[in-house]
Amino acid sequence: MSDPRPDDVLASEDVHPALRAALDRVLDPELRRPVTELGMIRSAVLDDSGHAAVHVLLTISGCPLRSTIERDVHEAVTTVDGVRSVAVEVGVMTAEQRTALKARVGHTRTVPFNDPGSLTRVHAVTSGKGGVGKSTVTVNLAAALAARGRSVGIVDADVHGFSVPGLLGIDRGPTQVGDMILPPVVDVPEHAREDTGRAGVLKVISIGMFVDPDQPVAWRGPMLHRAVEQFLTDVHFGDLDHLFLDLPPGTGDVAISVAQLLPSAEVLVVSTPQQAAVEIAERSGALAVQTGQRVAGVVENMAGMPMPDGTLLELFGAGGGARIAESLTRRLGYDVPLLGAVPLDVALREGGDTGRPVVWTAPDSPAATALRSVADALGSRPLGLAGRPLGLGPR
Repeated sequence: MSDPRPDDVLASEDVHPALRAALDRVLDPELRRPVTELGMIRSAVLDDSGHAAVHVLLTISGCPLRSTIERDVHEAVTTVDGVRSVAVEVGVMTAEQRTALKARVGHTRTVPFNDPGSLTRVHAVTSGKGGVGKSTVTVNLAAALAARGRSVGIVDADVHGFSVPGLLGIDRGPTQVGDMILPPVVDVPEHAREDTGRAGVLKVISIGMFVDPDQPVAWRGPMLHRAVEQFLTDVHFGDLDHLFLDLPPGTGDVAISVAQLLPSAEVLVVSTPQQAAVEIAERSGALAVQTGQRVAGVVENMAGMPMPDGTLLELFGAGGGARIAESLTRRLGYDVPLLGAVPLDVALREGGDTGRPVVWTAPDSPAATALRSVADALGSRPLGLAGRPLGLGPR
């Protein structure tokens, strides 16, 4: 047996080297780290007859992804030369092993996105009023960036009107490992992945995963603040390129809490072209004056509807997004661009109803094209490194 490597956190040293090499390629479906690195392999032995026996330790009893882990381990071990049969036994980590796992992944119960060294771009998506498609825009922007190979997280902070799980077809809750919550992961469909050399991933948390969906969430300010805080401290997203927060409409408790908990978040204002929505959306963006956040731009949703004859049917008027951008530019003293205008599109509505983002299912549709253009703008902006440590030191 080979000597254990310095970075191994195997539950046991009783691991055949060839089997270990295969198991190094098996990723935990939620943490997306090798099961060998997470201490999930208690033993993996190969006898002279070619029979491989692997003992896997799950993080908790009743792990919802047990069958996925068993299948992936079985398939990986089957590829090893000389293996004729495989038996996978499943156990559960001890409290000490779970503590070691949390330390290994760096879970600290703080807001990691406020760390001076964090390279995660945080986008707080807001709107002045409800019904403008803010959640749909949030989900599709996140999905578009994930398709480009980015690691993306979504916090559904619209506690009273959560809708993100349904828009992504998520039908299971998170896994709780002590005080660490592992959010459900949505994989980008293979047909939607762009050839970037990276496998994108989308992690989501929502109050809808903790409560009865048929019961209203009747919470006041302190409870709302605590919910958002727990989403940011107890939920372990791992390393993210982008984090989206789908805020409730208006300038109430949650918007203020997010500004306090994530002061560096960039605000993205969503509105329809309708004048009534424009006036309210301007106030939503202007909250940045009080919170000190920066407004990254404006997205106009439900712009014109392309007609078969090539004309554009402007059901809700036109130019509202540009008016918001101009108003906020004057009020805030810096350029607030109109990032895009998303047309009314049946494919967009169908994607939301079926839990499949339109940027994945119909990427060339008018709405998907506009949304992917906005995602390009968000994803191509350089991240300011002022005040960030570079990890350099004297030799």
